[in-house]
Formats: sequence, structure tokens, C-alpha cells
Amino acid sequence: MIELENLTKDFGPHRAVDSLNFSVAKGEVLGFLGPNGAGKSTTMRMLTGFIAPSFGTARICGFDIQAAPVAAKSHIGYLPEGAPAWPDMSAEAFLKFAAAARGLSKAEIKPQLARAVEATNLGKVLRQPIGSLSKGFKRRVGLAQALLHDPDVLIMDEPTDGLDPNQKHEVRDLIRAMAGDKAIVISTHILEEVEAVCSRAVVIAAGKIVADETPQELEARSHRHNGVWVTLSADADQAKSVLAALPDVAGVEAEPGGSRLFCRSTDKRSIAGAVAAALREHGLSFEEMHVERGRLDDVFRAITRHDADETPGQSAMARETEGALR
Repeated sequence: MIELENLTKDFGPHRAVDSLNFSVAKGEVLGFLGPNGAGKSTTMRMLTGFIAPSFGTARICGFDIQAAPVAAKSHIGYLPEGAPAWPDMSAEAFLKFAAAARGLSKAEIKPQLARAVEATNLGKVLRQPIGSLSKGFKRRVGLAQALLHDPDVLIMDEPTDGLDPNQKHEVRDLIRAMAGDKAIVISTHILEEVEAVCSRAVVIAAGKIVADETPQELEARSHRHNGVWVTLSADADQAKSVLAALPDVAGVEAEPGGSRLFCRSTDKRSIAGAVAAALREHGLSFEEMHVERGRLDDVFRAITRHDADETPGQSAMARETEGALR
């Protein structure tokens, strides 16, 4: 439903997006990640036809966004960063305007508007001026306009920006509910968002793709993957020595206070059984144990930070973590 082929954008001598190739199928929720300046928003604007690529092609449901822009855009619901809207218009008037601009008939506008308002929980502010709304409600107005025509493709730039925890939960539930029959792209810097709703993540740095994996596969690249946290009742020093001697334990770290230890796996295989058995064998009791899945923020930093004269993934930081990321 979404196809990018060698999508490239130059601004003068600066290449902001460099030969992106990926596709998104129906039923996928793709997290599009990268540090500030990586080219995320530029890519989203090319995908939605707001700016033209320097090279390459983007297709929406088979329609080239440049060659057949109206046909391609008819399949897109777009929530841009900041969700700009006229502040003097009421939320209802703005949504009716957006529905008409989308080509919905008068008979279609009422039910489609009601559906979008219910989905985004906008009922109580529908007749208020947009300029008087909180940042969270403004964001929801922007999301509602993206849903009005029930698009096949939903492209959202920071969809939960400005929302409180309850509102974030509502939006994530909405995304999950829509995911079955749409292709959804979410550009975000909130890694928690990727873990919560995305089935796949594409990470870019300096305009290039540096990872295209499931969130679970990215977590597994973390040097903490399959490590074990142990909260001890006592004898933390002895436990640390016992666990550090295990052949499958690469190292043991103690939190301040010493009662909680983290055991890192040598090759990221499961070590929970060996850790528990060693503690029991030495008569060392523990209150809690859990296995670390890995941390997306660790992996994100390692694969996106690089110096200007280095290729992505080969920065000093990346080299330091190279063993952990193999």
C-alpha cells in the first residue's frame, strides 16, 4: 500500500534523504524513527505530496504521488507535525471544511464527522474555537481530520505529541483498532510508542536506513538482551562473586545500595536458569528476578549516532558497542 523506491531529497548541496527503499503492507503499523535532522519529516512530506523528491518514487496504493497526485492523496489520511488549523474556526467547522475539501458529499459528511469525533473523543469541544483548545485537543482535531474519509493509508507525524497519559492510551487503542485494514506509518521520537503499537520499525540516520526490523528484533540487539535482574535479600557481595564466576555471565553490575544486581549474558542466550541455580546452590535467597528484553533506547543511540566523516553505525559510540550489537 506504500512503496518507496530510491526516494531522495536534496536541499542545495545537502542531501536530507538518501535513496530510501521500503514498503508497508496492509495491516502493518510502521514506526519511522530517527534523531532530529535525520530526514523523517522530509520523507513524510514527500510521501504525502507536500514536496517533490529530487530522485526516486513514492507510490500510495499503486498511484505515483507525483504522476497521479489526486488519486494517491485520496487514499491518504495525514496528520502533520503540529497539526496546523485555523484558530478562529470551531473544531466542528474545521472538520466540515476538511470533509468538503476531501470531496465528501453533504450526505456523507454527517456520519463520517460523527465517526471521527467519536473515535477521537472530541464531542465536548466540538463548538469551541480551535485557538482556545489545549495542545492535546488541537492534536485530536488534527487526528480527526485525517480519519474523516476512512483512508487506506494513515501517515502520522508525532500522533501523541502534547497528549496526557490517558489521551495517549486512547490514541494507541485507536491505532491498534484501525491497523487491521490500513497501512499506518508513525513518525515519532518516543520509543515507548514503537513498543506499544508498531509491528515494525524503520530507523534512519543522516537520511539513510540503518535498521528495518520488528521492535522485538531491535530489542534483541541490545547488550542487555536476556540479562537478568536479581533483587537479593542479603549477601549481595557474595552473590556478585558467585554470579560473576558463571561461564555464561559476561559481567555483574550492582545498583547503588548493592541489593539489586544485573547479570549480563555472554552471548545474549538465556541465563535465568543458571543464575537461579547458582544462587540456590550457595544458599543465597533472592526476592525477585526478571529477564531483560533489551532497551530500544540503547540500540537507537548506538545505530544513529555518528560523526560527520563516518558512516552510520561506525561512530565511536557504535564501535564501543559493536560487540553488543552483533
